[in-house]
Amino acid sequence: VVVAAVAGVATGVAFVRVERSRPDPMMPPEIFASRQFTAVNIVTLFVYAAFSGFFFLAALQLQVVSGYSALAAGTALLPITVLMLLLSSRAGALGERIGPRIPLTVGPVLCAAGVLLMLRVGPDASYPTDVLPALLVMGLGMVTLVAPLTATVLASVSTEHAGLASGINNAAARAAGLIAVAALPLIAGMGPEAYRDPAQFDDAFTTAMPVCAGLLLAAAALAFTTVRRPPADCHHPECRTHASVTAPPLEGEPGRPGHAGA
Repeated sequence: VVVAAVAGVATGVAFVRVERSRPDPMMPPEIFASRQFTAVNIVTLFVYAAFSGFFFLAALQLQVVSGYSALAAGTALLPITVLMLLLSSRAGALGERIGPRIPLTVGPVLCAAGVLLMLRVGPDASYPTDVLPALLVMGLGMVTLVAPLTATVLASVSTEHAGLASGINNAAARAAGLIAVAALPLIAGMGPEAYRDPAQFDDAFTTAMPVCAGLLLAAAALAFTTVRRPPADCHHPECRTHASVTAPPLEGEPGRPGHAGA
């Protein structure tokens, strides 16, 4: 684990040095001159680390501790996807009307509440009274957060850099998810037998969920202190209806394949 972590950090440093030395870099370092762009990408790191850790461990909690089958555990989490599919467009429109600061603050707080409600899920968990309330609160938080998050990332750079900004934001989210899935079991003290021992897994889950909630609250605090309403003429994503729980939607550059308005 230590060797892999050191190698990952070293590779990241090398990537930044190479990009700075290139005349036409793939990821221009000057894009991070926007304070809001940098801050929202850090918010993305925190938020999607928490999301990935939550979904990974919640599905296993339902199976190992509550006795669900793999199919039942996956199906149990569907309310979040349904809420995002039905309400993300309206949340995006609301974010454009009132500005991103409130949605990017309230959304992570709601998600943190949903994560902590999941601590009620144990060996004798009832789906209607224990599992579903946590998922509904989590889903409402994600609905409030995800579309305005994407809009704010794109609005913090010039229109011609929309595709680049979206790609960086998506990469940040996926990297955060990978790190969370690798690190949370270590932080929670999950041994190799935890996945076969309901009591041991439940103890580790009880440790991991507050960590996820803490990441979400840190994201809310950062958003509240750094995010401001973008200028009225900034680019906004045209595709606001989505249901991904692992990464933000991708937005291509205007006029190029993949752009929602192309």
